Amino acid sequence: MAKKTVSEIIVDTLMAAGVTRVYGVVGDSLNGITDVIRAREGIEWIHVRNEEAGAFAAGAEAHVTGSLAVCAGSCGPGNTHLLNGLYDCHRSRVPVLAIAAQIPSVEIGSQYFQETHPEITFKECSAYCELIGHPDQTVRCTEIAIQTALTQRGVAVLVVPGDISHQSAEAPEPRLPVLRSKATLVPGMEELRAAADLLNTSDKVTIMAGAGCAQAHAELLQVAEMLGAPVVHALRGKEYVEPNNPYDVGMTGLLGFTSGYEALMDADAMLLLGTDFPYVQFLPQEARTVQIDVRGEHIGRRARVEVGLVGDVAATLQALLPLLNHKSDRRHLEKSLDNYREARQDLDELAVGESGDTSMHPQYVARLLNEQAAEDAIFTCDVGTPTIWAARYLQFNGKRRLIGSFNHGSMANAMPRLWVLNWLSPVVRLLPWPATEALPCSWASC
Repeated sequence: MAKKTVSEIIVDTLMAAGVTRVYGVVGDSLNGITDVIRAREGIEWIHVRNEEAGAFAAGAEAHVTGSLAVCAGSCGPGNTHLLNGLYDCHRSRVPVLAIAAQIPSVEIGSQYFQETHPEITFKECSAYCELIGHPDQTVRCTEIAIQTALTQRGVAVLVVPGDISHQSAEAPEPRLPVLRSKATLVPGMEELRAAADLLNTSDKVTIMAGAGCAQAHAELLQVAEMLGAPVVHALRGKEYVEPNNPYDVGMTGLLGFTSGYEALMDADAMLLLGTDFPYVQFLPQEARTVQIDVRGEHIGRRARVEVGLVGDVAATLQALLPLLNHKSDRRHLEKSLDNYREARQDLDELAVGESGDTSMHPQYVARLLNEQAAEDAIFTCDVGTPTIWAARYLQFNGKRRLIGSFNHGSMANAMPRLWVLNWLSPVVRLLPWPATEALPCSWASC
């Protein structure tokens, strides 16, 4: 069996998994990795202003492609700069692998120059975080890290001391890419019947839909029609739920519409679909609740759930549909749609420019941006008012994408995402929406 250096094993395994670029800032402790990348065809090193921007860039690539993306930081400050961006990647549930270089292995524990403990630092923002302390660990740890990031849709971190990265180990041909399971998870019939009974016997059902509905648009509309249910969407679900949806009544929450809030609060039953919406004060705590989510840990986290179904949203709705009764009473739906039209009109009236008026109200700018953007535009927006205007004035059609730090809430994420997306989609019009107060951070990150 041939021998390779630890750096060669890591890079070759990443390439076998389809990785074509690594975002980061060079440093002595990363020399082993960067030297191998320089010598390999088919993978390139993308220099960034700082490592946080590299993590944001990797997160944007993973978000758009659904494939593994990679970033790297040298020892000490180099990898601690990754921290905020990796928190965002992990909370956004995108598959990212971070290479965190470490000081020489014999110096660990001696308060050496730039000493940190990345295997502790990154534990909370990763699904897998391990130190490669011996060359023979490299093959298995790298493969486990890749598989964990892809299957759990989260961050995996490999901590690699600089001296270890130059050492050699026996290396079989990379076994990756490992086939990602295409199996679908569907609850049992007993659980499905319990959910159907609750929904069938409720007079006013409202659906709250999130990013977990990404592949369930058709099923969502069918269920809304059967139940006569208005559909409220969470911010991360906007690009998936809003397009061509006659049952949509907007968002709720701090960025939302009164119509979305009232549709939920007036309901006697709530159907939560693929959402972990965090603001419990905007959810009806007295309504009987059915929740469907592929992640069992989300069930009951935000509201009292009477029937919880762990399963893929699309497949579970397909199994649930034959058990639902068509509701002829549409008063709850019609009232919610009327409220939405009124709320929409009020917001649109704030987005009108007047002849001779040189001021540029943000609502008007947002409306023009929406009108001028391409049908397949990718929008990135910063935290703060850009997110408000994006939530209220951007319209989605099934082709447009919206990327932001919607769970972690990190400022200055829009610009670093923009330039990597420009490489990935050079023919797509990309529109960054940085917050004014974030511009110094954004430009420093690019």
